[in-house]
Amino acid sequence: MRFFEEVMGDANPINMKRKDVIRLRASNANKPYFANYSLRVLRVLLEHCVDLGWRETNPARGVSEIKTVKKSRKPWPQELLVQYRAVCPLGTRERLAMELCVGTGQRIGDVIEMRWSDIQDGGFAVSQNKTGKQLWIPILPELQAALDAASKHSVFILTNEQGTNRWSYRGVAQAVKNVRQQIGALEFDIHSWRYNAACELVEAGCSDDLVAAVTGQSAAMVQHYTRQVRQRVRAIQAQQMRTEQKQNV
Repeated sequence: MRFFEEVMGDANPINMKRKDVIRLRASNANKPYFANYSLRVLRVLLEHCVDLGWRETNPARGVSEIKTVKKSRKPWPQELLVQYRAVCPLGTRERLAMELCVGTGQRIGDVIEMRWSDIQDGGFAVSQNKTGKQLWIPILPELQAALDAASKHSVFILTNEQGTNRWSYRGVAQAVKNVRQQIGALEFDIHSWRYNAACELVEAGCSDDLVAAVTGQSAAMVQHYTRQVRQRVRAIQAQQMRTEQKQNV
């Protein structure tokens, strides 16, 4: 919104044409994600202009987005998690954020909303913002250690630097990015920790419904998140069966 305020805050929306929308998109071609996201926002804004009677048509409707190759997200390798824990000892907010994400398998948006009162009977009672699903997730030892070392002066578990309110999404993301830069983990972001949770469950032999019981994902999303590790687990099982068969001949 600040971007639009800067480039067209004083412009009359009645005069905007399709070519202007395309030029605006092209001006951010070096930032494809921002270019496409700003196009979606502009489409909504201009549709509101139509609703208000300021325009008859929406010139942003039908304008295509810049084609991008979506990079598939992967779980953090265990060696990078070890490095992360070494750099962020117990008692740091960065460590607590990681243990909450990996330990519960929840989205960061749900994690920053977690309160101490959500801990019930040795687990987290979670209400997912995106799906509305109600979950209860037992607390792993690694997460319990991080919780024991955390400050409890706020109702929220992840707090801002002053400890007075919850930590913002932007604040968590930037703090974690600083650590990622330090340990050479820029390829793996804060959302990849949810992949770690799902993949660890599959490697432990959990079925899709057991994985979903923790992450709250649909069966299709469980398979999407665990596709690579699932192939590896099955390949190991297959080769073991192959070896056993040869030994029995």
